[in-house]
Amino acid sequence: MRSGIHGAAAAAAVGVLVVTAGGWVGYRQLAGPDCSGKIELSVAVASELAPAVDEAASEWEEKGAAVDGTCIDVTVAASDPVEVAAVVSAKHGATLAGVGQASGTAVSPDVWIPDSSSWLLRLKTGGAAAFEPGNGASIASSPVVVAMPEPIATRLGWPQQELGWTDLLTRVNSDRPLKTGIVEPTRDAAGLSGLLSLMTAASAGGETAEQDRIGALRALASGASALRQDLLAKFPTSTDSTTLASALGAAALSEEDVIEYNARKPPVPLAALYLKPAPLPLDYPYAVLPGIEPAKASAARVLFEALTTTSFKNRLAARSLRAPDGNWGDGFNPPQGAPSPAGGDASARPPAEGGVAAGGLAPDAVERAVSSWSIATLSGRMLCVMDVSGSMRKPVPTANGATRQQVTVEAARRGLNLFDDSWSVGLWAFSTNLDGARDYREVAPTGPLSRQRGTLERALDGIESSSGNTGLYDTLLAAYKDVQQNWEPGKVNSIVLFTDGKNEDEDGISQRQLLAELKKLRDPEQPIQVIIIGIGDEVSKSELDTIAEEGAGGYAFVAADPTKIGDIFLRAIALRKAPA
Repeated sequence: MRSGIHGAAAAAAVGVLVVTAGGWVGYRQLAGPDCSGKIELSVAVASELAPAVDEAASEWEEKGAAVDGTCIDVTVAASDPVEVAAVVSAKHGATLAGVGQASGTAVSPDVWIPDSSSWLLRLKTGGAAAFEPGNGASIASSPVVVAMPEPIATRLGWPQQELGWTDLLTRVNSDRPLKTGIVEPTRDAAGLSGLLSLMTAASAGGETAEQDRIGALRALASGASALRQDLLAKFPTSTDSTTLASALGAAALSEEDVIEYNARKPPVPLAALYLKPAPLPLDYPYAVLPGIEPAKASAARVLFEALTTTSFKNRLAARSLRAPDGNWGDGFNPPQGAPSPAGGDASARPPAEGGVAAGGLAPDAVERAVSSWSIATLSGRMLCVMDVSGSMRKPVPTANGATRQQVTVEAARRGLNLFDDSWSVGLWAFSTNLDGARDYREVAPTGPLSRQRGTLERALDGIESSSGNTGLYDTLLAAYKDVQQNWEPGKVNSIVLFTDGKNEDEDGISQRQLLAELKKLRDPEQPIQVIIIGIGDEVSKSELDTIAEEGAGGYAFVAADPTKIGDIFLRAIALRKAPA
């Protein structure tokens, strides 16, 4: 859409507000006397920041925005970061757990200003290896806080008592737990930041660390919401004890969320708890997406300058947002206890130079948190198929001498601990001639963990390497048939196969036969997701890719360093698609 301005009226800068299904979009069309032509620059901005960006761009254009004598026409669209992430990931070949597919009409913008650099990091680690956006510097910020109804926060000592994430973890995992919630962290940056902080606190728990981590994940999952507005609606609407006890008691949100919520004068205001250590803030990176024309890239650089002025800082304050350094402009109304670097409070953690992703986020920690969350919240029926050929006895230099078999078993055990009782899991082992002439044998039948968790744990304890070779093709075909025969509606039905070698069964089927059989068996009404994890440097990545992608419509991963199997296993499971 365009503003539809023609003739002499087009000589002036005009702002138009258009309401669309996705929110408002600001348009300006310029044709000043000192410039000719037009550079059209599309900018997708996180919804809470979009009005400030649009106002600054409008002012910039009124002063004669141009590059080398060419006018600049900026379109600012308020966009949910997860929706833009879906578009960008599809364009660059990335797969992000929990994000889903882009709509058929969605178009990648020239400049993207999401609420967090974590989106840029997830795209890169999710498979978009060549994804190198320009700039990436922060243009705004908002601390991530724990939002809590004031009566509950007061009982915990707020605002006088300083609380930490360990304190919150203790209350989440207590006999009378605090009712917690979260916006899906695979789709919300503030939710992801809160999850990372809670998982970090759990990891410091010594012998109870794993138990604390799983307990916190399941507590958060029980109060999860797909949308931020849905989560906010769960907070209490009355101060009576019954309502307070049954409503949401705590959730990781942005400071801006809390300010805006309280501005509506709710019956029960929210306290913003700035827990220590401070979680990663929302940092609103200015990302010039790769592949845009040089003229647009030049226009984007000039627009960025307009978003780093003192006047823009004040525009941010009017939207309950801070400047990139954590300070705020005129008119900002901070919550009680809000830290500010201007006041010498070192706990007010500003984004790193170049955005948080450049200096504050550990890619493996993000992947682990996102994957763990996806597993804890998406039930499934899984057949785990484990290579026990002779080569699995090889020691892993980076694992203190543990064998490939031991490292793989431990990865499977960690995954099993994350699965709740709604999961159904089975275990096979395979080599060559492992059960008479068959290359595979059932170690534990696939069944609900509610009744066979102990059986599976003992079965994993009993896994030992054989003296055989790798009977990959016959085993995978048999596993596929087994899962298809026992397919369970309403769950993600999957096969996860671990192997450290190529197919070595000379008496078995060929790769061509395997692919033909798998394609013949595939049924869109009963989808089976096949995940193959190659271990070590003796596997053929091309072979695994062909089998997983062409034959079974799944994924193949290779852990060249077997100590990384656990993280790859979590990520692979997290990429499963929920049943339609």
